[in-house]
Amino acid sequence: MEKHQFDFYSGQIIDSAFQVHKEFGPGLLESVYQFCLAEELRQRNIKLRQEVYLPLIYKGIPVNKDFRIDLLIEEEIIVEIKSVDALAPIHEAQLLSYLKLSNKWLGLLINFNVPVIKSGIRRMVNGYR
Repeated sequence: MEKHQFDFYSGQIIDSAFQVHKEFGPGLLESVYQFCLAEELRQRNIKLRQEVYLPLIYKGIPVNKDFRIDLLIEEEIIVEIKSVDALAPIHEAQLLSYLKLSNKWLGLLINFNVPVIKSGIRRMVNGYR
């Protein structure tokens, strides 16, 4: 995917998050926001997968831990959805780990439990691709 495509899709994801937040505001479960954001993106004809299993391998040995990406957009952009009082460094570390483990370049961390959705969005780039 080229940079202008990343910009286009990330813009669509952010605009979709605005629409969902405009409809419901803060206070719902992450699973509700995930469902609604996925539906909003599908209505825009954006290809996505939900709850994408992410395997973890240590020195060639599978680690039986269950990592799941909330949304994988166009097989390239990871979206992690939160509904917490405030994003913490651990949330950013989680997204960065998912980016590294999946060898993806761009991720969006979206916290819907905020008065203004703009303040709940973090864009992260994996520099190790």
